[in-house]
Amino acid sequence: MTGPSFPEWVEPMAATLTQERFTGSEWIFERKIDGIRLLAFKNGAEIRLLSRNRLPQNLPTIAEAVAGLPAHDAILDGEVIWDAFAVAYHVFDIMRLDGKDVTSMPLDARRALLDGLPLGPPFERVPALDDPTPWERACREGWEGVVAKRRDSRYEHRRSPHWLKMKCELSRMLVVGGFTDPRGARVGLGALLVGYFERDDFVFAGKVGTGFDAKLLLDLRGRLDHLGIAASPFTRALGLPRLGAHWVRPEIVVEVAFIEWTVHGKLRHPRLLGVRNDTAAGVVVREVR
Repeated sequence: MTGPSFPEWVEPMAATLTQERFTGSEWIFERKIDGIRLLAFKNGAEIRLLSRNRLPQNLPTIAEAVAGLPAHDAILDGEVIWDAFAVAYHVFDIMRLDGKDVTSMPLDARRALLDGLPLGPPFERVPALDDPTPWERACREGWEGVVAKRRDSRYEHRRSPHWLKMKCELSRMLVVGGFTDPRGARVGLGALLVGYFERDDFVFAGKVGTGFDAKLLLDLRGRLDHLGIAASPFTRALGLPRLGAHWVRPEIVVEVAFIEWTVHGKLRHPRLLGVRNDTAAGVVVREVR
């Protein structure tokens, strides 16, 4: 029998975007499914399918499959996607099973509970990936990205640092036109101010503040100090910082990874990949694909 406290709603756990790339035995990686978040509630004969915004979803084949699970009550978490022929519910977590709230169990234990359920079509079980660099596989195969999850993490009803999403990235060469001062314990510089050439303009593309180690920060600061100029070299510069900014001759080329270009022509979530000493600054333009 189900317990008396079967919930009307539970806030789904959300992943935090990261620009870091890592592996480790304490993490599992899953494909990031590009669909609609769906929570499936089974309480006896009552079935409810709700989106992350708590909106009811009319998905008869999934509702029928949830009703057929060999459990009196359950709450599943996943993503639903459609193709030309069918709908599929990609399940990656469970919050309740047969009267027991399992959100305090570690992820590995919750995954074991899912493995014990007969999740045939239209269910699709989201598997753990065993690739050494799963984020690279994601980009090769056209996925949105991957999600890294701590094996020992409980199910938290919030955006959590124990689930980290790594989205597929673009990369471009850009030219440094300035930098900002470091803050706190950071050394060298705070962020690079980068841009590209477009005809006679040097266009500001945004700030790059991640992807550095201490040695690179200090090395770059030393190089940039020798290129200092009094005024900004950017001739088109929407959103250029004014306080704590230092300007340099646009000669140093860097390679930057980022998610996408914003509607305002700025880099979204950029991170430094490295300094390119093999490329002349004057040939760096914005490439659109």
